[in-house]
This record gives sequence, C-alpha cells and structure tokens, in this order.
Amino acid sequence: MEFFCYHRDRPGSGALRDELLEAHWSYMDGFAAELIARGPTFTRDDDAATGSVHIVDLPDVAAARAFVFDEPNYQAGVYRDVVLRRWRNALGRTMWDFPGGRDGGNRYLVLGLGSGEPADLVPPSDGEGLIAYGPLLSDDGAAWLGTALLIRAPDADAARAVLTPDRYADIEVHDWEFGGRR
Repeated sequence: MEFFCYHRDRPGSGALRDELLEAHWSYMDGFAAELIARGPTFTRDDDAATGSVHIVDLPDVAAARAFVFDEPNYQAGVYRDVVLRRWRNALGRTMWDFPGGRDGGNRYLVLGLGSGEPADLVPPSDGEGLIAYGPLLSDDGAAWLGTALLIRAPDADAARAVLTPDRYADIEVHDWEFGGRR
C-alpha cells in the first residue's frame, strides 16, 4: 500500500531540524527500498524548511503510522502536525525515475484537499513536469480525499493549475526539492 506523508514543521524548529539531520537521513535510509518520493518543503525567500514529504510503499496502515510517528524529527518535536493518507501512484514510478532529473527548474508539492465526487484521478496528458501524482484516499482506500503531486513548473500558479480548482476545499502549493543525502 502506498502512503503520502507530509510532516509540517513547527515554527522556530529549524535549529532542532538541523541538529537531527543525520538521524532523519539514517531513519529514512532504513526505508530506501520503500520510498517513492521524499524531500523538504521550504520558503522561497529564505530557504527555511516548512515540512517534509515522504511517499512510501508499506504493508498496511499500522506500518505507515509507525513510519510517520517513529521518525526522529517527529519524536523530537520538529513537526507541528502530519498529513497521512493512503495514496495511489498514478505514474507508476519513483521520483528517481523522473526524466527531468533531480536538478533544474522550480519544483512544488501541490496538495489538494477535497471530498465528495473524486476529481483529477488521472494525471493530465500534458503532465511533462510531473514527478509524482496520485489521489489521496481514506485508510481503507474507498473514499477520495484529494490529490497530491510533485511537479516541476514555471511557478506556483502553473503548479496549482494542474488541479481542478472548484473540486477542492483548499489547494496548497509549497516549494519542494528532491530529498535524501547530498
């Protein structure tokens, strides 16, 4: 089962995040084979971290909860909250398979939170910049709760435009970069 995890940083936790960087990477190294995508979100103006995205393939919901809540930054209080949802990998690949590579261009996390009739279940046919794409689902996979994607786009407005705006209660766009050891 695939899961989308977005840990949102607690304001003022940057120094603690920096202190725990090796512990975070070591923890994620233990899930290297299961990771579909990962990386920090940040503010464009000063590059301050605002969160961490992890898309991971795990056996079940209990394993996903353990993955999220055992993470060193979560345990230490870096994060203020976590979005954890079942997810379906509509592109069928990992971020490392993205033809555009890990560098160059603006990259974004787009998180559309919705309910009711599903929307945007299939990636757009002109989605050349899509790095990861898929619906957010309930724990049992039966209910559509939104869409999450990672994209290389000219700007945040172009990234947001991938989703059908009137189908979501909110669409968040965050600056994002490929994660992992440098």
